[in-house]
Order: sequence, then C-alpha cells, then structure tokens
Amino acid sequence: MLNPSTHSRNYPDSYYNATKQMPLNSKVLQETVKVDVAIIGGGFSGINTAIELAERGISVALLEAYYVGWGASGRNGGQLIRALSHDLDRFENRVGKDGVRLLDDMGFEAVDIVRARVGKYGIDCDLKMGYCDLANRAKDLDGLIEEKAALDARHYGFEVRLVAKDDLPAQVVGSESYCGGLVDMGSGHLHPLNLVIGEAKAAQALGVKIFEQSPVLDVIYGNPHRIKTAEGEIQAERVVHCTNAYGQGLNKTLEGKVLPAGSYVLATEPLPEELAKRVLPSDMAVCDQRIALDYYRLSADNRLLFGGLCTYSGRDPKSIVAALQPHMLNVFPYLKEVKIDYAWGGLIGIGANRMPQIGRLSPSVYYAQAYSGHGLNSTHMAGRLIAEAIDGQDDRLKVLEAINHMTFPGGRLLRSPLLATGMLWHRFKDLF
Repeated sequence: MLNPSTHSRNYPDSYYNATKQMPLNSKVLQETVKVDVAIIGGGFSGINTAIELAERGISVALLEAYYVGWGASGRNGGQLIRALSHDLDRFENRVGKDGVRLLDDMGFEAVDIVRARVGKYGIDCDLKMGYCDLANRAKDLDGLIEEKAALDARHYGFEVRLVAKDDLPAQVVGSESYCGGLVDMGSGHLHPLNLVIGEAKAAQALGVKIFEQSPVLDVIYGNPHRIKTAEGEIQAERVVHCTNAYGQGLNKTLEGKVLPAGSYVLATEPLPEELAKRVLPSDMAVCDQRIALDYYRLSADNRLLFGGLCTYSGRDPKSIVAALQPHMLNVFPYLKEVKIDYAWGGLIGIGANRMPQIGRLSPSVYYAQAYSGHGLNSTHMAGRLIAEAIDGQDDRLKVLEAINHMTFPGGRLLRSPLLATGMLWHRFKDLF
C-alpha cells in the first residue's frame, strides 16, 4: 500500500518541502471559468504547457488536485539530464532517420528550455551544471565510450570527458563501486520543487489562472469541453491531460498506457565540507547504469540526496530509510554514522517503451505522460510541443505521435504485479 505520510493532500515531508520558497498564491476553483485551454495537472508538464501557451497569447486555466509540484515534479532527484530516452535508433522504423535526429535534438533542447526559463524568470532553484554517468561494469564503460563519440560527432558545445576508475575519487565520486564515468557539463541538477513553484508564479504573471486543491471529478468532452470539480467548472476549446502517474479514473486510454512506479529519495544531515568534497568533489549529479539504479547529488547545503529503489508492486516500503540506506552505504560505507534527516517517495509514470508519451487523443484533446525517469527535462519539451501544436504548428508533435505506446495488460489491478515480475528478471541479469 502507499504510505499515507507521502500521499496525503499535503506535500510530503521531504527536504524539498522543508526548503521550498514562498508557496504559490492560488485559490480553489469555485466558479465557472471560460478559457481557450484547460490543463489538468500542476506539475512540470502542466505548468510549462501553460507558460508556453500564455507566452503565445492563449488564455489558460490549470487545475491541480493538491498543490503545484505535489507529485513527481516536486519529489524527484533533481537531475537535469539531456535526452528524452535511451536508444532512439529503435524508433527509426516509425519516424525515419530524420525523426530520430529530431528526437535526439529535442533531448538537448529540453535542457536548454529549463536553463532559459530559470534565467528569464529569475527562479531561485539552486541550478548547477555538471553530471556524470557511472559505469558499474566494463560493458557499461564501453557504452559510455560510444556515447562520448556520438556527442563529439555532433559538436555538443559542452565539455564531455571520460574519467578512468583511478581518477574518479578526485574528480567525480569518492567510491570504489565504479570502473569509470562520462562527465557531461551540459547536464546538471537543481531543486525541483522550487523550480516548479517558480515557474507557476511566472505562469500566473503571464495571466494563467491556477487553481490548487481542486481535484477533477469528471471530464466531459464536447464543444466546449467541460472539466468539473466539486465546486466549479472550466469550459475550454482544448484540454491537456498532464496527470502522469496520478491520473487514475480520468481517462482509461491514458491510464492504461502508463504504469505508476514507486521511487524514493533520502537526504542526509548537512555534511561537513571536507566530507562533502570526499563524496562528490566536483558537486555533480551522478547516476549508475543498472536497471535498479542509484542516483545522487549534493544539495545546496551539502546534504547527500540519494535516490533509487524503484518499485513496481504498487506498495511503498514499510521504512524508506531501512530500504534505501543500505544502497547508500554500499556506495559510501564511510557514511555509516551520518544521520538521515528526510526520506520520502512518490510515483513516477513509466511507459512500456520508456519513451515519453506526448500527443493527441482527438484534434482538441492533448496529453503528456510516462517520462520514465527523464521527467525534469522532458516535461518542458512536452509543454513546448503541445503549445506549438495548439498554435497551429504540429510538425514536431507528429513525430512523437508516430511512436506506438502499448497498453499494459491486466488492467489496473494486475499490470503492476506483471511488470514487477518482469523487472525481477532484468535485475537478476544485472547481478550476474
């Protein structure tokens, strides 16, 4: 079962909640509002779609069931990493070589959107560039060598370098767990809850009407579409679904194509400067290459934010600390005496092919979901693509729509256990 402490109507007791900027000034929907576009969901996808539309002069109202950034947008590891997904060549039969290149370009553009938005609207979210993919095995390192060659060939524009095992402790990470890494100075990390709240304030300044604590009870598609809450209604020419892993009951088609999976993060007490430098000497975000991956970084006040433990069972661990801390100590055994101040979790949306699902259910109903762990950047790209299409330029959105997304078998009750069984096989292969 999901832990009530992390899935109540309030923000979870996370490091991000404890250090968030001033909350958004919004209200509950208690009236009928007429706009061009209604957006359901107040995470990165919804807020950035709203910004992109408002910047184009299109009127928008956004409904959030709890608070802006309440879901994965305000709970994630805060890693801003290029790419929409891995192994884009597998989609060549659907989108062609030019389409694959366009998808690749979007992965880089997505990071650019975040950086530009932080700068344009002066959002204080501790943005820092620097990221490293860490190789657990020689096979992983071979893959990173190929990736560097591909980045060099496209003249990436940021420093990309391979780091040998012996150089990792001084340059990237103070651990013996890895055999090398690929540093990418065009990716980085930030405080995600402060980013999404800052973006929501920017959206409000552009005229977007944002309603929090206003869960959607029904969506009546028509002309206009009607989105009903307990006390009000939005009427709009177009609707955008941006609920991701938290959209149960609103649209069966979308719900069937995304699997809610648990993901967890813990935050240590602030580390002394010398210890922080030993853990991550260059203050980069890092991620390993396993199926059940570890990802971690330092916060602005030198806490180690350590994430992982993705679960597909639909149940939270009884104790996030007890489940996740051994993973941290496996990487950093010398942190055994360090206190854990925060531990939290939430749901991320995963698709069968691990490619973000961005498209249309009809000419006037749009959606964005299933970022599969790449949500911080991909959500921003989704917002731009949907806004472009609503504004009459849908060439790029059509490329995403050409990719098939399988409906998970088994329905709501069985799809999580079925996938959990399949993931056990992949984790077994990781071990051997």
